[in-house]
Amino acid sequence: MLTIRKVECFLLSCPLPEPLVLPYFGGERRILKRDAMLIRVETCEGIVGYAPGPATARAKDAIEKVVAPFLAGRGLADPDALRVHFVDGPGRDWDLLKAFCAVEIALFDAVGKAKDLPISELIGGRIRDRIRLYGSAGMYMPPERYAEEAHAIFQLGFRAYKMRAGIGPEDDLKTVRLMRAAVGPDFDLMVDAHTWWRMGDRNYVSATIDRLAEQLADYHVAWLEEPLPPEDHEAYHRLRELDFVPIAAGEHEPTEHSFMDLIFTESVDYVQMDVVSQGGLPTARRLLAEVAHAGLKFAFHSWGTALEVIVAAQLGVCWPDMVVEWLEYPCYSAPSRAGMYPFPLSAEILKDPVEISQGDLIVPTGPGLGVEVDERVIERYPWIPGPWSTWSFEGTDRVRGMYADPSEKWPGS
Repeated sequence: MLTIRKVECFLLSCPLPEPLVLPYFGGERRILKRDAMLIRVETCEGIVGYAPGPATARAKDAIEKVVAPFLAGRGLADPDALRVHFVDGPGRDWDLLKAFCAVEIALFDAVGKAKDLPISELIGGRIRDRIRLYGSAGMYMPPERYAEEAHAIFQLGFRAYKMRAGIGPEDDLKTVRLMRAAVGPDFDLMVDAHTWWRMGDRNYVSATIDRLAEQLADYHVAWLEEPLPPEDHEAYHRLRELDFVPIAAGEHEPTEHSFMDLIFTESVDYVQMDVVSQGGLPTARRLLAEVAHAGLKFAFHSWGTALEVIVAAQLGVCWPDMVVEWLEYPCYSAPSRAGMYPFPLSAEILKDPVEISQGDLIVPTGPGLGVEVDERVIERYPWIPGPWSTWSFEGTDRVRGMYADPSEKWPGS
């Protein structure tokens, strides 16, 4: 049996060369940097497990002050058993439990390395070796630019593209029309409306959202994501009952109970979850069983580094694609690659690039997560305190900061 020697976590920041200024319908957004957390668990036997974590000072504080002291010196035979003990103590606090569940991924990585098994075999057993990706980019641009980027993502070999709407109802619709013309009928398009409900004084009202959903149906979008306040499940159910387009939501659910309500009320077609920030592998495993039972579908939210993508994939391949259909793959820009903005840390956190074939991620079969982490990123990308993005609202002097916790309420909501 392994024995846990120490638990460490490192906050990392990757500043943009220049702040990215993005006007939207109702204000302006500035992106200053991107953040990440790397968790490192070392055993007395010399095995090291890694995990991504929520890139916030609050999460780091919880790990260093509560989770790490709790785990130090404990035997590591079964991460599930350690979590049960944690729940009986400090884990009664949901925020602390979420921090533990992020560290738990590193525990599974270490156990997998000790047993020479991939994490997928420790948490249910894989039934496939690949999972479909959608290229995720598109943020507050003129309609023509969205169309250009959709075509560029298509040329990279992805089979789907997700964009962020929010440049005004008419221009949002024009954007989707131009994107569909650019990529043809057999390429999936996802519309992330995560700004429509947090525009300060210029929120899209319910009738506008209904009308846009009906119009988007003409362009056969794969789903419309978060067009309403995340806590208003009744409104989501009503919109889904109109049956214009498939509806997706979940990345802002604050607790497992709220996730279950989203599922039990069948308020969406696609349940989304960020494994790293919203409860880790145990919560996701319980949700997936309920998603399958309800006849819904699941789509991973993954909005960070390649390490986060790998974690989600190790769980996703334990389920058939009729349940877990999609995994989000953030497309960051490089000199020769289309994408939102540069975030080199995303790829550099791994020693070797992930393998993508015909728009699918080929999930590693090596022990643990199946990838090698490059710890040099810890020195290369030192932490820069403060929000990674800010929002200002038209007609006010109000500015709100945004941090790297998907369940946190968004500015303007």
